[in-house]
Amino acid sequence: MPLIFALLFVFFAAPALAQTPCGSEGPACETPLGTYRIALPDSKAPEAGYPALVFFHGAGGSGARTLTNQNMVDTFRARGWAVLAPDGLARPNSRFGPGWSFNPVREKLRDEAAFLREIVADAAQRHTVDAERILMSGFSVGGSLVWYLACEDATLAKAYAPVAGAFWRPHPKVGSCSAPLNLLHTHGWRDRVVPLEGRPLSGESMQGDVYYGLMLLRDLNGCSEMRADTFNTDGPFWRRVWNACTPGTRLEFALHTGGHAVPEAWPEMALDWFAALEAEGL
Repeated sequence: MPLIFALLFVFFAAPALAQTPCGSEGPACETPLGTYRIALPDSKAPEAGYPALVFFHGAGGSGARTLTNQNMVDTFRARGWAVLAPDGLARPNSRFGPGWSFNPVREKLRDEAAFLREIVADAAQRHTVDAERILMSGFSVGGSLVWYLACEDATLAKAYAPVAGAFWRPHPKVGSCSAPLNLLHTHGWRDRVVPLEGRPLSGESMQGDVYYGLMLLRDLNGCSEMRADTFNTDGPFWRRVWNACTPGTRLEFALHTGGHAVPEAWPEMALDWFAALEAEGL
């Protein structure tokens, strides 16, 4: 009898083991184009699902490493958010490790917009994520990917909040982006890895100018002035806001005194910014 019960346990338990959810522990979540990790809040999901931060890692990173940023992950989880951490592709002949396929002078290795759609749809099905409340962000080249995805299809997320990465040269042409959008760009005054003005790298690669990128987005958003409409220098960020633009859009630049990093205060600022957009119906 004990042997029979043991066999029955194995028989009935096997399907349950095969359905072990992917996420921050155990196997990565797989989609046809790649993999991602996810951290969920402890609170019960709202009826529509959890709002979610999609955060693209920097060069040489991984989704698993993204989730080791406890300050960022815990801050979002404490506010009832899920954090999705996609994995970049291994790039041939790259000494930096996994990254993203966005550089306009390099071969496109993956349709990153299609990959983003896949992981959001997968997380909505598996993890009760609200696909209509996505904040897309990333660091360094992950931040650059956010600029390109937002330009390619403004409907991929509700809002965009890249950190320390923007367009590369040659910059997109004026008027080439898809539609007006909500974007908060954060950058360090002392950033020498991705300087605000950009810099040449190996081969034909050349980082873009953040200020020129903001000009392109002002044109995209139909902003009435080149200069910002409001300024806020309270707290750890100096913030410039363009809001006299196409109704339902917001463009903002947050500058901090540090270098190439995700500032400790960034998660709270990004969450408050997103909450303000929703409160205003944007």
